Amino acid sequence: MSDMFDARERQDSAEREQDLFGRLPDFIRHAVDKAPGWQQHLNGFEPGSVTSRGELSRLPVLRKSDLMAKQKEAPPFGGFLAGTLEGVERVFMSPGPIWEPQAVGDDPWNGARALHAAGFRKGDIVLNAFSYHLTPGGFILDSGARALGCSVFPAGIGNTDMQVEAIEVFKPSGYVGTPDYLKVLLDRGVEAGRDVSSIKRALVSGGALFPSLRQEYADRGVAVAQCYATADLGVIAYESEAQDGMIVNEDYIVEIVRPGTNDPVPDGEVGELVVTCFNRTYPLIRFGTGDLSKVVAGTSACGRTNMRLAGWMGRADQRTKVKGMFVDPVQIAELQKAHPQIGKARLTVKRAGESDAMVLAAECASLDEALKAAVGQSLRDITRLKGDIELVPVGSLPNDGKVISDERDYG
Repeated sequence: MSDMFDARERQDSAEREQDLFGRLPDFIRHAVDKAPGWQQHLNGFEPGSVTSRGELSRLPVLRKSDLMAKQKEAPPFGGFLAGTLEGVERVFMSPGPIWEPQAVGDDPWNGARALHAAGFRKGDIVLNAFSYHLTPGGFILDSGARALGCSVFPAGIGNTDMQVEAIEVFKPSGYVGTPDYLKVLLDRGVEAGRDVSSIKRALVSGGALFPSLRQEYADRGVAVAQCYATADLGVIAYESEAQDGMIVNEDYIVEIVRPGTNDPVPDGEVGELVVTCFNRTYPLIRFGTGDLSKVVAGTSACGRTNMRLAGWMGRADQRTKVKGMFVDPVQIAELQKAHPQIGKARLTVKRAGESDAMVLAAECASLDEALKAAVGQSLRDITRLKGDIELVPVGSLPNDGKVISDERDYG
């Protein structure tokens, strides 16, 4: 197997646990002292007592919906910024909206380790097809790649023909972006007669890497690994060449809890992914991601010893990621308010070939084509994603409270 990013990846699990929980009390004390949001959220808990997973599980989970509400009450960061913005190079707006500050350092989202595990090395040229617009998406692996010693072509989303031309000219050996956009680039290169054969490895995120798509890339000579990252926390876990689960990144404490509760579930049981990271600029302690996963028993065949996760297994709530962007039930409610002619609505997410596709079904007394077009435009404006619109008679949709239905097969 390949060499490690550093010696910590082979550290004894008990030693790693001792190190993390040895650092945690001081980190929680820093958060409480510097961030009024944490002082309020953890009122009544003694930071010095949180020296084990059992003690950590007593702290309340801060869920993304809670953070959004706190940020609306006290914009922009809800009181969870530890100190001021002095020294913070960038601030971001993610869908929701959720506001995030960039942490300090060359690799603030801890992406270099994941890139190294995927085969990226110093001197590589990397095409980054994550968005650099508003959200930290593009910057997460951009900073990781540069910290690793790579050169980055900041391609962002879209302008496919120009990206294909850049691939032919710069000959990047690596790609980072969503799983399905790499196929778009490779196919367009073939169609246009461009040489895109330089890409030999990829690290993807922001969507499911389906086995059929991974195999297609392998058949085309591209080794693809995936990582699990969020705008709030950075790169939480990543695949190695062993492809036997997502290895938790160093400096993160990961728990799996029963959705809607603070209670950890037994290893192997599916639950909500809850993460504590040691970001002193923007501390997040028992942050509930809303994503479902489970712990995989044992350690990876690659030799890395940290906890492994089964990867992304859906949402604990109805907030759903489509083409790397979250779509929230709140956004569907906003669309309904913009078009009072429609009543109940449901957004269905499916797969169309190797891409995500959305269909919004909306109950309406009059099945008007002009209204259909207007609703489609609103869906695009609010979610920043295209979707088909189906106007259906009143009473057609199930009375089950579901606003977003993710019908993609993750098997």
